[in-house]
Amino acid sequence: MDGSSPQLPAVTGQATHGPDQGAPISRIVAEVASQFPGERITLGEMAEAFGDRAFGLLILLLCIPSLLPGMASVFATPMLILGVQMGLGWDVPRLPKFMARQSIKRVDLLRLASVSSKGLNKVERFVRPRPGWSTGPLGRKVIGWLTVYTALMLILPGPGTNGPPAFGTIVMSLGLVEHDGKVTLLGMVLTLLGGLFATCVLVALIWFGTKAFSWIM
Repeated sequence: MDGSSPQLPAVTGQATHGPDQGAPISRIVAEVASQFPGERITLGEMAEAFGDRAFGLLILLLCIPSLLPGMASVFATPMLILGVQMGLGWDVPRLPKFMARQSIKRVDLLRLASVSSKGLNKVERFVRPRPGWSTGPLGRKVIGWLTVYTALMLILPGPGTNGPPAFGTIVMSLGLVEHDGKVTLLGMVLTLLGGLFATCVLVALIWFGTKAFSWIM
């Protein structure tokens, strides 16, 4: 990094949508990858490059792999830290060294973006700049604490508990990056519902486990 922040036209809130632009997630990730020609991209590099956009982009990029089995817990801790910082009203992330050094392969990032865009195509086709309270200071704090909720659900083991909150968080962060208040609000609702679903599953597992243990004893 040379200390200067590269400019990303489509990630500045003035998104352009045309037939050759691609779905928002694929387009955003391609632009991110183009800024870093190396084989791997570190979270620290992305945070430095994207400034006040870093929260939305990093949460989006960290949450995409969580849709795949076995990968959620790896990215949940960085998401938790980012969520707390955002919930406290920080303008830009301040990554601890162990987190800033974590990296993602460019090829894996592009592949995951393509897969997730296929699942989100119905949402992505409606994404466009529409500022609202959900993309303002209060909305950003709500997004932060909802991200913390999602990260906790990803950390805790449970069958089928990763997908619903992760999907909602991807929609939520996509809306934030694209300055779309309506999509961000939709993502908030989906994240909350997904988190409640995951919580109910985990509580049910604990209850059944306790009952089974008492029967055995």
